Amino acid sequence: MVQQKIIVTGGAGYIGSHTTVALQNAGYRVVILDNLSNSDKDSMDGIVRITGVRPEFEHIDCTDRTAMHRIFERHRDAIGVIHFAALKAVGESVEKPLLYYRNNLGGLMNVLDMMTEFKIPYLVFSSSATVYGVPDKLPVTEDTPLQPATSPYGQTKVMGENIIADTVVANSGLSATLLRYFNPIGAHPSGEIGERPNGVPNNLMPYICQAAAGVRECLCVFGDDYDTPDGFCIRDYIDINDLANAHVAAMRHLQSGATGVNVFNLGTGCGQSVMQLIRAFEKATGVTIPHKITSRRAGDVPAIYANACRAEQILGWRAVVPLHETLASAWRWQQKITKSK
Repeated sequence: MVQQKIIVTGGAGYIGSHTTVALQNAGYRVVILDNLSNSDKDSMDGIVRITGVRPEFEHIDCTDRTAMHRIFERHRDAIGVIHFAALKAVGESVEKPLLYYRNNLGGLMNVLDMMTEFKIPYLVFSSSATVYGVPDKLPVTEDTPLQPATSPYGQTKVMGENIIADTVVANSGLSATLLRYFNPIGAHPSGEIGERPNGVPNNLMPYICQAAAGVRECLCVFGDDYDTPDGFCIRDYIDINDLANAHVAAMRHLQSGATGVNVFNLGTGCGQSVMQLIRAFEKATGVTIPHKITSRRAGDVPAIYANACRAEQILGWRAVVPLHETLASAWRWQQKITKSK
């Protein structure tokens, strides 16, 4: 049987590499497009060790339209695209808004241009809970009104969703699914792939792990005076492997005949504060996290967590990995990469 080909932009990154594993395990053939700006080609070796298959790799920047045309012409037999490639640091986006608009929206528009030209019918888009801004009511559902995003990064996700919706309306052969992620954490249970940010981490989990491993002197916790039960920001932390499996479910749903634009929250439905996550990590690993409280970070919302019932009802997907297993996997991964340096 001929394997169906999926193009995965940003596939060498954290979420992309885990999704590539899930896709290959589900029988798809994956072509990764990545400029390696915040990822490592070593993740390819990890994917091979897990699945026994090396995905095809194209070193390319999605904002390069000429190069994208050449690559898509070569892979015009692909049936779908999963689009991860984007800059994703909330704080950095506040400091460098034009960089984020140019990169995230320019890359997306190039992907859509190529999909329409080469008649590739299915798109799964990496969106974010940031589209909900500061919600009036928790948990948020897919019908929660979108509030003004609190950062240029969040704006690129809101604008990206709108660009996709308009493009689908204009092209009857194109269907799309928007997956609104909450906070992915953890690593593959094999220890072969995980989150490996370049430079100082922008996400909480790798910062916790680096502080635990002594790579960082301590963890900086941004603010303890939010309007939450313990004063710390609350987020919905979802295991990366659960998140990856949702992309397979989303692609299969599109292939089953879903039309138009479909929207799903991907979360656990349970909010954890930053301090609760630190304490849970310490309990799961037996390692104490040195930390200090600093000022709030621009663009952070006080609290947000998901209602993901729609994904369970329609995609047959739900988050199943317990938090302690997720935290233990993140720590195993950190120990491995610390030893390899």
